Amino acid sequence: MRIGVIGTGRIGTIHANTLSRHRDVGSLILTDADPTRAQDLAHRLGETAAPGVEEIFRWGVDAVVITTNTSAHAELIGRAARSGLPVFCEKPIALDLPGTLSAIAEVETVGTVLQMGFQRRFDTGYTGAREAVRSGRLGRLHTVRALTSDQSPPAAEWLPLSGGLYRDTLIHDFDVLRWVTGREVADVYAAGSDAGPAMFREAGDVDTAAVLLTLDDGMLATITGSRMNGAGYDVRMELAGELDQIVVGLDDRTPIASTEPTGPPAADKPWTGFLERFGPAYEAELNAFVEVVRGERPNPCDGREALQALRIAEACELSRRERRVVRLAEILGGAASAFA
Repeated sequence: MRIGVIGTGRIGTIHANTLSRHRDVGSLILTDADPTRAQDLAHRLGETAAPGVEEIFRWGVDAVVITTNTSAHAELIGRAARSGLPVFCEKPIALDLPGTLSAIAEVETVGTVLQMGFQRRFDTGYTGAREAVRSGRLGRLHTVRALTSDQSPPAAEWLPLSGGLYRDTLIHDFDVLRWVTGREVADVYAAGSDAGPAMFREAGDVDTAAVLLTLDDGMLATITGSRMNGAGYDVRMELAGELDQIVVGLDDRTPIASTEPTGPPAADKPWTGFLERFGPAYEAELNAFVEVVRGERPNPCDGREALQALRIAEACELSRRERRVVRLAEILGGAASAFA
C-alpha cells in the first residue's frame, strides 16, 4: 500500500512515522507547503518527498492522509474523493458548516471513505468508559463532567486561524461525549472569558470556556476548557450514574493536587501536551485507517460524526455571543446518530 501524506508539520510527522513502520504500508509520498520540511522528513524515514500536492495524485497512491492547515482540508478531501481515494483527515473538515457539508457531499456522492482524526475514540480510558456505559455498569447516567486544559497558550499568530476554543479544542470533548454516552446533544448554554492575555481578545477568541449541555434523554453534561493551565495538560471525563461513577484521565500524571491530608500527592511528571498524552491513540487511529483501506473494518469516525461535533461547537459560539440557550435544531446540518 502506498499512502500520500499532505502536511509534514507536528502531527503530520507523527502520522508519517506511524505509517512508515506499519507492516501493511509499503511506501509513503510526503509533501508540505514547506518543501524542505517534507524532504527532511522523507530522508529520515527513507520515504519519497513530492514537490507539491499535484504530484501526490499524479504519481499514484492508494490513500491520502491530510494534516495541513485547516483552511485546506475541505478542498483536499474533495480532490481525493474525485480521485476515488480513501482519506484520513485531521479535524475539522472545515471551520464552517457550509464547507463541511460540501466536502461530505463530495465523499458521499462518490462513495469513498473519509475517516476523521478524533483520536480520543482510540484512547484506552475513553474506550473503557464507553464499554462501562454500554454494559449498564453505571446504571442510568445523570451527569457527565469533562474538561480539556492546555498547559500553555498557542502562538498568537495561530489563534485567528484556529476557529476558536470551541471549534479547535473542545470539539474533541463534544465528539467523545456523543461517542461515550451514545446520546445526542439537545441544547447548550456556553460562556467564555477573554480576561487572559490580550492576544485572545485581538483574535476574537476566549482563553477559558464553560458549557452546560442537555442531552436528548435529559442527562446533563458540563465541559470546561482553558488555554492557561499552568499545572499541566489536563483532560478528564467523569461519568456519574445511579449505580456507579468512573473517571477518564485520572492517573499519576494528572496535573492536580489534593488538599486533603490523605489525598494523593501532586504528579511528579504531569502531562505537558496532547501529543504526549494521546500518543498511543494517535497511532491506533492510523492503524485503524490502514485496516479501513484494506476493507478489514468499518470506518470508526466518518464525516457525519465530525459534522455533529462541529454543530455543537457552532451552537456554543452562538450561545456565547447571544448569551442564551441554543438548541441544536437551530444549527445547519440536521441531527443524525450513528451509534451501534
